[in-house]
Amino acid sequence: MRLSRRMLLRGAAALPLATGNFGLTAFAQAPSAAPNAAGMPPVLFVHGNGDHAALWITTLWRMESNGVPRDRMFAINFTDPLARADDTKAEPNKSSTEDQRRELGEAIQQLKRRTGASRVALVGNSRGGNSIRSYIKNGGAADVSHAVLCGVPNHGVYDWDVGLNGEFNGRGPFLRGLNEGESEVTPGTAFLTLRSDGMDKYAQEDGRFVGKPGTPTGITAAGPALKGATNLVLGAVDHRETAFSPRAFREIYKFIAGREPDRIAIVPEAEVSLSGLVTGTPGGVPTTRPVTGASVDVYRVSGDTGERIGSPIHSSQTAADGRWGPAKVDPTWYLEIVLTSAGSTTTHFYRSPFPRSSDVVHLRAARPLGAGDAGAGSVTLMSRPRGYFGLPRDIVLFDGKGPTDVKPGVPGDSTSTLRLPAAEARPVTAMFNEERIVARTWPASENRIAVAELTY
Repeated sequence: MRLSRRMLLRGAAALPLATGNFGLTAFAQAPSAAPNAAGMPPVLFVHGNGDHAALWITTLWRMESNGVPRDRMFAINFTDPLARADDTKAEPNKSSTEDQRRELGEAIQQLKRRTGASRVALVGNSRGGNSIRSYIKNGGAADVSHAVLCGVPNHGVYDWDVGLNGEFNGRGPFLRGLNEGESEVTPGTAFLTLRSDGMDKYAQEDGRFVGKPGTPTGITAAGPALKGATNLVLGAVDHRETAFSPRAFREIYKFIAGREPDRIAIVPEAEVSLSGLVTGTPGGVPTTRPVTGASVDVYRVSGDTGERIGSPIHSSQTAADGRWGPAKVDPTWYLEIVLTSAGSTTTHFYRSPFPRSSDVVHLRAARPLGAGDAGAGSVTLMSRPRGYFGLPRDIVLFDGKGPTDVKPGVPGDSTSTLRLPAAEARPVTAMFNEERIVARTWPASENRIAVAELTY
């Protein structure tokens, strides 16, 4: 499928200047697509539980398209982004609220030094908002001009007497400490909360999304709102779309810049450079710890068949810092990115064209093939990192059919799996609304998985 003008103007990231010791990704300045957003503070983007900086790619692209210089925007990678079950007890490759607060504080100070700014704006999704609130509450208000909290479970995902040391328990000491007082925000920082109108899986009255269907959570759709903040309802967006959707971008930009954005669409660049970090899942836990010795090969592929067009346009092997790239690509090319690393599933990522450069094209090997894949000739995933599949809200087709493993109602599934009995290579089309990716199947017997990874 040819890349339409509308598709070119829809999404992604930035060109590298440096990567800090604290997982802080910086962007080198490039010609802006719009006049500079004068007076706008530097912006630090904070990802959620188990995630990484790459989820902010489309937001960064939209900021750039409105004249925000790349060297004024940063996205943190928390070393161990997954929360502990009990905040007071150490778990391998998981972090406490204090770990998150400390790493965020280091990133803020680094951003201030790089830009010379006295204060920065923070934008967080989900657990990232907990870290933002904790930093501001515990003496950091003087560093932060604006705090935008997107789908943040500010009053918990549940409010129960059990598991009181869980970070997401509204009755526990962590959230009670953040919410104490007549106002639930810290003076001196402007707060905005963005939430869904009932479609956020982590702001539900029933406990099915936390493994307890039929049990009241004590939380409602209004859980992310805070007394003392500007609170906005975005409509029928899902948990991640409260941060990464075009609708969310408008409110994020307007709140920080003090005016409407000039455009929501993403302005493409003539030349695109892609790079990122290869991370792993030690013990099955997602981290942003770098993987050494991983091979990354990038191919241009046909948008209609997924077949490779020529030899690799880029090949590299990660060193101790886990970085791959840069790969120089055309903004109209569909891509296959192959990640190979010892002890992991060889993963073939199929991606829509990248309209702008990015140094946060982070790669993490697909899950290991398991018992549920036994007997499959090939396994292909359709993945939507920046949102969930909502049925019947969205058009979701996988290999020409509606996926049977995506549940209707409140969007809660971001991945669908297609298992085919035959191992021979053939195209598989993944369609989500206006985005369409054609992947190729690969033999499961060779420990390979194909992933049609949606950008939008």
